[in-house]
Amino acid sequence: MLKLFWLLTFFTVLVWSAINPKDGIIWLLEAGPAIICFIIIAATHRSFPLTSLAYFLILAHCIILMVGAHYTYAKVPLFDEIKEWLGSSRNNYDKLGHFAQGFIPAIITREIVIRKQVFNHTAWQNFFIVCFCLAFSAFYELIEWFIALISGEDAHAFLGTQGYIWDTQSDMGYALLGAILSLALLNRCHDRQLKEL
Repeated sequence: MLKLFWLLTFFTVLVWSAINPKDGIIWLLEAGPAIICFIIIAATHRSFPLTSLAYFLILAHCIILMVGAHYTYAKVPLFDEIKEWLGSSRNNYDKLGHFAQGFIPAIITREIVIRKQVFNHTAWQNFFIVCFCLAFSAFYELIEWFIALISGEDAHAFLGTQGYIWDTQSDMGYALLGAILSLALLNRCHDRQLKEL
């Protein structure tokens, strides 16, 4: 039942996202990671099934990616409204995406290192997970930079910087915060599910 819910939700949002997106190329670039994620899950769900928490978080991250792909990260309507309420000058949907870029991979990485028994000590395990998430965030920023260089005028829509000169650094800061909070808030729930697995 959980698998059916996951698949139905993923493909409903994917199809919605692909119908009349703000920019077709940007849609492909932004939705691409969600599609790649689906392919990896489809290939590994039998040989290395994850906890329901991990699958739920992956689905949430895919939804964030596909919504951002449909509107572009700088123009998600709900976050335009939030911008107005807060009197802010920018749409901060991209910050939600980068927070999720740390929060969600932290649990997936935690699951892999615990099940593969990579570390003997929890402190080293947590240190590695946070470092991995921050490195992943930095790698994504490098990909964004490369795509911006080759895409020319479309770069601003893809990057979503909205004129903020510290956008790259704050993106990585949000991913770091997400990873730390994920480990602090979800470790007990995750441990229970790992025991059941």
